[in-house]
Amino acid sequence: MRAKDLKYFKKKLQEKRTELISVVQKTENYGRQIDSEVEAMDIADKASSSYTKEFMFSKSDTDRQLLQAVVGALSRIDDGTYGECTNCGESVDRKRLEAVPWTPLCLRCQEEAEQGR
Repeated sequence: MRAKDLKYFKKKLQEKRTELISVVQKTENYGRQIDSEVEAMDIADKASSSYTKEFMFSKSDTDRQLLQAVVGALSRIDDGTYGECTNCGESVDRKRLEAVPWTPLCLRCQEEAEQGR
């Protein structure tokens, strides 16, 4: 991959990393805030609060997994393997990298992984 392309994807991934870190931190802070307010709530409010908190933590888990994928992609840029499929070693199509810049797999390997192969 050309240096210009690597610079472009690195910037894009760094922006996504910053965004995800912010989202994860906000979710954690929201969870702490809910915990401190639970004692003053009635049973219906506690149930609603519990559901909301569980939903937020579920979203946070997804955001953390995405953050790990973004950090992994940045590591691949640093070690010179970005844009290569981590499974087969073939080049990942640029259109795929544009759509999902943190992807470690080419389309064929991704499809095989989704089918359980």
